[in-house]
Parts: sequence; structure tokens; C-alpha cells
Amino acid sequence: MKSRLIIAATAALATALTTLLYSAIATAAPTRYEAEAAPAVCTGTIDANHAGYSGSGFCNGDNAVGAGAQFTVTASVSGTATLAVRYANGTTANRPADVLVNGVARSAAAFDATGAWATWATATLTVPLNSGGNTIRLSPTTGDGLPNIDYLEVTAEGGPTPNPSPCAPPSPSPSPSPSRITVWLAGDSTMADPSGGAVCPAGWGNQFAPYFNSNATVRNSAVGGRSIQTWLYDPNVTSTKNPAGECVVTPTTYSARWQAMLDPTSGMKPGDYLLIQFGINDGDSNCPRHVGSARYQQLLGVMAAAAKARGAHPVFLTPAAAITCSGSTAVGNRGFITETNTAASANGVPVIDLHRLSYTLYNSLHFCPFNGDFNSGPVGAFFCNDHTHYEAAGARQIAGVVAKALRDQAIPLAGYLR
Repeated sequence: MKSRLIIAATAALATALTTLLYSAIATAAPTRYEAEAAPAVCTGTIDANHAGYSGSGFCNGDNAVGAGAQFTVTASVSGTATLAVRYANGTTANRPADVLVNGVARSAAAFDATGAWATWATATLTVPLNSGGNTIRLSPTTGDGLPNIDYLEVTAEGGPTPNPSPCAPPSPSPSPSPSRITVWLAGDSTMADPSGGAVCPAGWGNQFAPYFNSNATVRNSAVGGRSIQTWLYDPNVTSTKNPAGECVVTPTTYSARWQAMLDPTSGMKPGDYLLIQFGINDGDSNCPRHVGSARYQQLLGVMAAAAKARGAHPVFLTPAAAITCSGSTAVGNRGFITETNTAASANGVPVIDLHRLSYTLYNSLHFCPFNGDFNSGPVGAFFCNDHTHYEAAGARQIAGVVAKALRDQAIPLAGYLR
């Protein structure tokens, strides 16, 4: 009888311990993602003028529909997760936003007024996440934009299915050799190879290949002076605008460079990547380079859809920054930031905010203030004799920023980096 009681007690204890163990597994500790820290993307400014925030600042988004805050988060398994968004809304009205997960609207947040910009509150909601990397974007639905966003905390609600019988770990199997891929680049002069035998300018795409192992080949098709439309349709974009204010394209035949990427034999194939960076020349008021906001987003969508149709993976980049100083601080100076982020959300494409990352690099190198001399000193070794284009050494550092962003944002192309 005593032995039966001992066995029963032992079994009960084991059950209790098992329940406790798997309860702990299923309730993971929250992971915090600061809105001001890469790889988070803020379509606005990073500010620190209201007390009570976490980290080094908060995202003060632009007052515009779609001008959001985007986070890249990693989940160990697929399943639901609880999101806690810390925010401050010093107005008297709600600032509603859609919550997009991997480009798809999965929830919404009201972001009620908090009474003051230094009064912080937390909005909580539940969304599905995929195993691995995910993008979570807070996309405002009114022209007032988002409230100030401090951080996002993610708590996984589910864990691995418990196995009541312990077993030996499986024998490790060798990882398959990665397939060979091509990394296709489409962009303007800040990405392009030097032309005509010149040393300068050298776009960052010219220095990108050394960051990859032998299983990835970089094909740089960026061209100086191109907007997204002239890159796609050279030489068929005219100097005439239509009634909508867009440059007339006639005939609507794609450029040779884009046709080469679309070629079913030698163009993009499954597993390849297409990195797209425009937005510098597109703001020209005159044709043929002029591209309007809606047209710009439409053409990014066209390129993304074409890549996906061939099994390739598109990645958008905001335009690289020139060097502009506000006192001792390098600041942003490019347009089409919001449009690039909005198109990325609409097409389910990851976006690297190279605009912010590049001027952040300039600040880390203490480029500001400077006296406008691009021929000497650290600025002279980085830029050509202007405020926009790079020497090879500068291009190499910008390429390194892009490579780091691939890792930081868990974009699978990072698996091919050295």
C-alpha cells in the first residue's frame, strides 16, 4: 500500500512539474523594440523633447496618412503574439492606425489621447506572427499621423507543443549547401558603377559584392541620373507632361536593362534578390525625370510584382542621403521616404531606410560641421567634390551599412554575407 502511495505521489509531482515547465515555456518574456533604434524605421524624426520615454528617444512621425513606424521582430515559432505599443498623444483626438504584419493589415489601434506629450500610455493588441523575421508597421489612417511612439513590446502567446516523454536530441544533420543566387541592383548614381573610366562617383552598389560569399553574384544595373520611370522606360520617357502632370511615356516599351532582368532564361530566377533604390531624381519638376508620388509608388509595385512572379525577393531602399549639416549634426535631405515605406507596406516588401542609416553614419564619423571642402579631411576621403556622390572608400562604407541592415532586419539575403 505504501509503495502505491509513493508511486501516486511521484506521478502527481511529475505532472505538476511538467505543467509548470510547459506553462513557463508558453509564456515567454516580452521582447522590447525601441522606435528610435535600427532596424526600426520612423517616417518622421527621432526626438527626445518630451520626458518619460524609454531608450534614447521616440518616433515623432510625420502628420500624414501612412507615415508610420515600422519594427522588425523575430518569432521562434509561428503563432499569435501580444503587442504592447507605448505611445503619447498630447492632442484631444484619437490618432488611429492600421497594424500591418508583413504588409497585411491584421489589427487596428485607436491611440487615444493621453492628455500631454509627456504622458505615456500602452495600447495592447494581438496579431499572428510567422516563424523567423516579421515586419510590424503602425500605419496612421488620418492626416494627423501617429502619436509619438516610444517602443513596441512583443510577447509570444504560444510555445512548442510539450512532449511528455523526454528523448535524446536528434543527431545533427549537415546543413544543405546554399543555392547560388544573383543579387540584382536597380537605382541611380548613388548606387551605380563609375562610368566612362572615372574614379568618382562610385555608387555603393559598386562596392557591394565583396560583402557576399561565393554563392551570391551581384549585378549592378543602377544608372546615374535616373528616376524610377526613366530607369524602367529609357529612352521612351518624353519631355511632355500629360493632364495628370506625369511625363508621357511613348512607346511603353521597357528599357533594355529591365528587359534583361525579366528575361526568362538569363534574368531573375527563384531565390534571387532585387534591391531597388530611387527617389533622388524623381523629385525633378521637369520631364523626363519627374515622377509624382502616386506614380512612384505604382512603379515600385510593378517592379516588386515582377520579381515575385519569378520567385525573386524584392527589397526597397529609401534614397541615400547627401551631407547636410544643421550645426554639428548631419540631417536628412531626401524626398520620397514616405512613398517608399508606403509602397513597401502595400506590396509586402521589406524596406531598408538607407536615408536615415546614411546620415546616421555621417554623424558617427563626425562630418559636421564642415567648411564645404570636399577635397580634404574625412569628408574629402568619403565624398566626391560635391555633397552627394561617393569616392570608392565612401561607397564601401555605405555598402557596409546596407549589408548590416540585411543582418539587423533578418532579411534572408543576409545568409549569403561573409
